[in-house]
Amino acid sequence: MSETESVRGSSITRVLEILETVAEAERPLVPYDLIQELGIPKPSLHRLLQLLEGEGFIQTDLQGGLVPGVRAQRMSINIWQNKRFKAEREAVLNGLSAKIGETCGISIPHGNAMVYSDRVQTNWPLQVYLPVGTQVPLYCTAGGKLYLSTLNAAKRKRQIENMTLTRLTQNTLTDTQALLADIKQTEKCGYGTDDQEFVAGLVGCAVPIADGKGNFLGGLIVHSPIIRKSLEDLLAFLPEMRQAAQEIGSMLEE
Repeated sequence: MSETESVRGSSITRVLEILETVAEAERPLVPYDLIQELGIPKPSLHRLLQLLEGEGFIQTDLQGGLVPGVRAQRMSINIWQNKRFKAEREAVLNGLSAKIGETCGISIPHGNAMVYSDRVQTNWPLQVYLPVGTQVPLYCTAGGKLYLSTLNAAKRKRQIENMTLTRLTQNTLTDTQALLADIKQTEKCGYGTDDQEFVAGLVGCAVPIADGKGNFLGGLIVHSPIIRKSLEDLLAFLPEMRQAAQEIGSMLEE
């Protein structure tokens, strides 16, 4: 290998390490964090950060911290949607849907919303149509509240305070403090609920899908019209949901 190829390979490795570290961080990082974590010389780090920010793979938040950029987020979604992994996930969801008798799916965080990436419908004539690609609010959906519960307290509070809490049903939480308390309870119990907060007559629950390091990837969700199953009925299937979520998370470790 030539000296040029060696330098190029080293730069590529460093770029990937920066992206990985920024993506895994529980809080927005600053350049000093990356210097300490990765041991990259300051001039080289600033050059690589300028390159990554210019290409849209990282961006700087309002407080000056480094977070994944639009292209990094898009790439993660595209990897998640890879046909091989999607077929395996749908097989697990089909099995879970058959056990529960209701629609199952996966929602993943995307900006200030959750996006449905996978969905398996039941054969009941009464359905709520939320196709793959649908974006739903964080503050009133089971998967969204579950995601908010994984954030540290300061980031969670900041994100909720910057939301417009629109009342969609009579059960929607539109008071910031009430929502924060609800998210705290979600963190404590380890699952999210939607008690007719997003759509009147629809209840749902969600459990986390995590990678091998425990990082939140998305929520495995189940929902049902209230005339078929109550929220308590759905919560009775939490063990089956958690098993399915574990199977899906382990696919990324293979």
